[in-house]
Amino acid sequence: MSSLVRHITFDCADPYALATFWAGVLDGKLSEEDFPGDPEALVHSVNATLLFIRVDEGKTVKNRVHLDLQPQDRTRDEEVDRLLALGATLHEDHRRPDGRGWVTLHDPEGNELCVEREAGARTA
Repeated sequence: MSSLVRHITFDCADPYALATFWAGVLDGKLSEEDFPGDPEALVHSVNATLLFIRVDEGKTVKNRVHLDLQPQDRTRDEEVDRLLALGATLHEDHRRPDGRGWVTLHDPEGNELCVEREAGARTA
């Protein structure tokens, strides 16, 4: 039998704040047990469970692992705009004139994430 990925865990400075951002990204919910100032926070969504844990060390280099998001009910460009409004920042724009490509963003603590084209655009 294989292992199950129970959580994707982020080390961070403010678990509750970062979990709140990611709950918005994934249309998820924070655990009812979490509150501002808590040393950890958990986000449940349909496709993933994210765990945020406070660490004293700040992020200093590029992530070795990051999440690639594929919008399910909007276009890539609409999703990028939505995530920017939630507090993400633009890092690199790899969109091409033919509509292919992706956008790399940073979450509020500088973790990389990519937004790919929506499923319908990938099959067209």
